[in-house]
Amino acid sequence: MDVSSFSTHCNSLFDKVIRDYHKTDSVDAACPDPFPGHSLDSLLYQKNWIDTVQWHLEDLIRDPSIDPQEALRIKRRIDASNQERTDLVEKLDTVFYSEFSGIPLLKGATLNTETPAWAVDRLSILSLKIYHMRIESGRTDSVKAASCREKWDILTEQRNDLSTAIDQLLTDLKSGRKFMKLYRQMKMYNDPLLNPVLYGKGT
Repeated sequence: MDVSSFSTHCNSLFDKVIRDYHKTDSVDAACPDPFPGHSLDSLLYQKNWIDTVQWHLEDLIRDPSIDPQEALRIKRRIDASNQERTDLVEKLDTVFYSEFSGIPLLKGATLNTETPAWAVDRLSILSLKIYHMRIESGRTDSVKAASCREKWDILTEQRNDLSTAIDQLLTDLKSGRKFMKLYRQMKMYNDPLLNPVLYGKGT
């Protein structure tokens, strides 16, 4: 793993995923992951594919004329997608942890506010925001085109800053200046044994 340019690799891969999705522009299209299973690139590709599909599901559910049953179906699908997204982030963090957990720590080594994979999660979302904001900024029929161009500039700067921060974090982990822990997302509402509304159905 080249920690000095990891974010550049992620940004390029995420942009490819978004382009691949828009070849069909269908939330029902199968993920065309071109990378070997369980590889880091495969996990990154799947992660951004989930984000991209969910982005468009969020658009669909906001249709004011949507049938209520269809809206509920999409909402349930978004809920499932969120769980898949969390699972992918945790798999990515397992890869990072395996990469850096054996490195001797320097005196005064610190824990970062978030894990590398959750930072990459934000990078994935930013790629989507940049792609779609660019489209909106080029519309000739929109009164918001100019403001979207300004927002596109801000989002691009934000991605550059986050990219730098991610590469710095990975560099610090590799050198022992920082260390990471694995904290799993202990979501309760999806578990029929922990959500009172679900386990209460049987009482």
